[in-house]
Amino acid sequence: MAFSEFEQKKVATEVSQFIEPRRPRPEIRDQLDIAFKIENQSVILFEIRPRFDKPEVKLELPFAKATYSKKADIWKIYWLRADLKWHRYPPTPTVDALGDFLSVVEEDKHGCFWG
Repeated sequence: MAFSEFEQKKVATEVSQFIEPRRPRPEIRDQLDIAFKIENQSVILFEIRPRFDKPEVKLELPFAKATYSKKADIWKIYWLRADLKWHRYPPTPTVDALGDFLSVVEEDKHGCFWG
């Protein structure tokens, strides 16, 4: 089940406040940028880069995902491994709040999100 319109706006506001100060300088954003999207009960953080052989094509390369479980009232944290599948993030598989997920991504103890 997807977020309600109110929940979507609340999530988008919180994630935007996290993403905006971490975006690259405006003059290089056509070569590298970061953004997010909300899909159903998940928030996905991704890089935006031009494709190396077709620079006019922009690629969205996801690196972190949090999925809200309404029943358990927790956020499950995932990272995208080299097999291009989402895997639970073992050091902190769940958190109680979206802000906690963003803190885990920021800290990135094991280099899974920011490299």
